[in-house]
Amino acid sequence: MDRIESDTKKISVTIIAQNEQSRIRKAIESCKGFADEIVVVDGGSTDATREIAESLGCKVYLNPWPGYAEQRNFAATHAEHDWIFFIDTDEFVDSELNGSLLNWKKGAASEADVYNVYRIGNFMGIWLSRGEYLTRLYNKRKTKIRVTPVHEGPETEGLKVDSLPGVLWHDGYRSIADHVNRFNRYTELEAEKAVSSNKNFSLLRLLTRPILRFGQKYVLQGLFRKGLAGLTIAMLWAYYEYLCQIKLYELIRVQKTGHVEQKAG
Repeated sequence: MDRIESDTKKISVTIIAQNEQSRIRKAIESCKGFADEIVVVDGGSTDATREIAESLGCKVYLNPWPGYAEQRNFAATHAEHDWIFFIDTDEFVDSELNGSLLNWKKGAASEADVYNVYRIGNFMGIWLSRGEYLTRLYNKRKTKIRVTPVHEGPETEGLKVDSLPGVLWHDGYRSIADHVNRFNRYTELEAEKAVSSNKNFSLLRLLTRPILRFGQKYVLQGLFRKGLAGLTIAMLWAYYEYLCQIKLYELIRVQKTGHVEQKAG
């Protein structure tokens, strides 16, 4: 027994949250089977988010919102253990992934520096058939979340990467309006990131990327099988690509002219 305990790795689960009282309980409870501690960093909720997390035994810290990457790194610095598994409040771990993480803790997996998990999303009440691999388990002594305006994750360059079986379910759909609002916010961050990287506007990208994204989602990823929900999400991703490019054009123009033209009248 002593040998097994000494060989077992420890996992700190980190969750960043703000006004997520309706979702955070499921996320926390899905991690209890493998987590040695759960750290919740709240950006300033006005609902019962912090109280729910505390009632479930989490360590809760308040930190005014500094950005996604910065908030995740703040959470990692307050975690007791080196291995960090991070999720969002609208995500939950399935039983297979829970078992994979337990087996990993006992040494029944490869010795990588970071691990990917497979995430599948929900849209308009329908679970999509395909998802994406995202890096969610990492050793904070080897890496940290790279600071980027959007799509943040651990820096993996030069590190050994492996994957864990199971699914991280992403129950992120709230409404079409919420989805559009989030896409609007994310595309602003994408455009700002492109400008900071000295990326130029391209009319060709503006015309082709929305079409290519629609084809990828609707045809290659099989969203045509999901009816109206599949068509809608493919169209929204095409819209996302268009917004990224046209906002890049706008930001570059503002840099050159110093202002945005106002409508007459």
